Amino acid sequence: MTCIWYTKFAPRRSTGGLRGENRMSTASIATEKTGPTHIRWRVVALLFALYTINCIDRIALSVGLPVIGKEFDLSPSLQGLILSAFFWTYCGFQIPGGWAADRWGGRRVLAWSTALWGSFQCLAAAAMGGLSLMLTRVGLGIFEAPYMPTASKLVAAWLPPTERSRGVTFIDAGAPLGSAFGGLIISALIVFLDSWRLAFLSVGLLTLVFGAYVIWRLRNRPEQHPDVNDAELSIIAARPSAASSADDDAERHVSKRTFVAMILGRIGWTMIFFGLVTWGPNYLSSARSFDLKSMGYATFAIFAAGAVGSILSGTLADWLQQRLPRDLAFKVLFGASGLVAIAGLLALPHVRDPVTAVVLLSVTILFHFFGSLYWTIPAMLAPRDRIGLIGGVMNFAGTSSGIAAPVIIGLLVQWTGGFDAVISYFTCCAAVYLIGSLLIDFRPAGAAR
Repeated sequence: MTCIWYTKFAPRRSTGGLRGENRMSTASIATEKTGPTHIRWRVVALLFALYTINCIDRIALSVGLPVIGKEFDLSPSLQGLILSAFFWTYCGFQIPGGWAADRWGGRRVLAWSTALWGSFQCLAAAAMGGLSLMLTRVGLGIFEAPYMPTASKLVAAWLPPTERSRGVTFIDAGAPLGSAFGGLIISALIVFLDSWRLAFLSVGLLTLVFGAYVIWRLRNRPEQHPDVNDAELSIIAARPSAASSADDDAERHVSKRTFVAMILGRIGWTMIFFGLVTWGPNYLSSARSFDLKSMGYATFAIFAAGAVGSILSGTLADWLQQRLPRDLAFKVLFGASGLVAIAGLLALPHVRDPVTAVVLLSVTILFHFFGSLYWTIPAMLAPRDRIGLIGGVMNFAGTSSGIAAPVIIGLLVQWTGGFDAVISYFTCCAAVYLIGSLLIDFRPAGAAR
């Protein structure tokens, strides 16, 4: 079925050259009159939307787990193991996923992975117990893993260097936004359909349908797309002048201290993020007594604040770097992020009103998502021939937190009977994130070190 799906939407091959030898001369005349097309940003928007759906599928189990846990009589530690299962394969298949995109092209890899992760989401609706549910999460992790490496490859092909940071950041904002809408949509579907199974099936089918549309509209390279004109191709092919480069690539070097600090800071940050993605809805249900509908609204508010923080951090970073040395600008942002996160988490157990607790947690997560700036570090500091390697190691380390965090939280809940110990654990992670971030040397290459 998947082969048929991909074949149906396969691009028509050009008959010659980058755009084909039979390109009409009238296209150049039309270009002069209308200017460049903007298909590249439509591609970025499609990738952002599909990543948002990717993260809705990912959070579906977390939202439904309070209901599923009772139906299957799952202990907190077993729930943590099931939530962790997704990350076992999600972490391990990121590098193979990127290799597959290099080998067979991003469009083909997205076609297969989207079809298969959507299918595993549908299969989760038929789970009969903890083991079968865990197996569907393992499959979901395998086929969601190639998404960001593949999306990054497509962004590199579709955007000029001066636009790539905005493109990747915009797509990455789908993670908190998908978690936000996922909490709202899944909880609403469970209430409306009176069935977590039908809710899971519905979002799985949405993945398959929208994924097919994206593959139909997508091409591996802009010159393969029939709607991209020559003016836009010239923009995409543009390269910045050597003089515009802030650093001398030959002098770039990530010191051991910076590398270790980056890894530790990223792990501290992702421990909190993945902990909230997997156990946040359960916390709202168990510790704050939200019903399913209210839990959906609260989850939306918390992760929507994270999306705002992610976008805001990039804007502030660009603004501050025009007024402060780069090292100081980033340490101001990471310092504010870590300190507010620590303060918010320390205060949370003392807040009794559930709505006030959600507001406090939303503000905390807004500042915590300044950690999205970690995606700027590899391109900022590493030599150009090692940007992918440094970024891959950083992402692998961060994603591995998704394996540990759900299990640790499940054990803490089971041992203590509540979430106060979990909040203390998050506070320690925020401290690691703060210290690691402040130890990174953000100074340009060639500066005194």
